[in-house]
Amino acid sequence: QVQLEESGGGRVQAGGSLRLSCAASGGPFSNYAMGWFRQAPGKEREFVAAITRSGGRTYYAESVKGRITFSRDNVKNTAYLEMNRLKPEDTAVYYCAAELSLPQVLFLKTVDYTIWGQGTQVTVSS
Repeated sequence: QVQLEESGGGRVQAGGSLRLSCAASGGPFSNYAMGWFRQAPGKEREFVAAITRSGGRTYYAESVKGRITFSRDNVKNTAYLEMNRLKPEDTAVYYCAAELSLPQVLFLKTVDYTIWGQGTQVTVSS
């Protein structure tokens, strides 16, 4: 199965942008649907975005819709989360996740995923 490693987190001012990457290794990346989740201090991990194994379909949480774009490059074995117009409430540790899937399947819950990265911190200052 694949292993995942996130990168690209950091500190940014409100209104700024960041691009997170999730690099996969050790497996057939294109067989996995993927998701991004985030966890703020004292809160449960929450869904941010999901993408099918081909990248043809995406789904976003209402709180980020219109500001975040989830994409993937199955040749580079990497997924990306482009985040714009960031808000202080976007501050969290961001995790990518992967799960073997059939085509066109989106997974929206933490329990749907068995493979997780270690997380990358995003801090948005006001």
